[in-house]
Amino acid sequence: MTTVLTPASPLTAADRCDRCGAQAYLRVVLLSGGELLFCAHHGRKFEPELKKIAAEIQDETERLTTVPGSASEDER
Repeated sequence: MTTVLTPASPLTAADRCDRCGAQAYLRVVLLSGGELLFCAHHGRKFEPELKKIAAEIQDETERLTTVPGSASEDER
């Protein structure tokens, strides 16, 4: 049996952490099927266990440190 994963769509503000309800920045696609969403805090907290059961982990936590709308000097 071959499992084909389709590219995951970007997480949005509507995607909420399954643990606490905060905005989700990680999507965990499970080997058994289905997915879990986590905020950055809970994603880090459960990372070792999630890696054992995940087919794929989509990590968008870098968005937390990116300043929206900021342009580099070359772009101005």
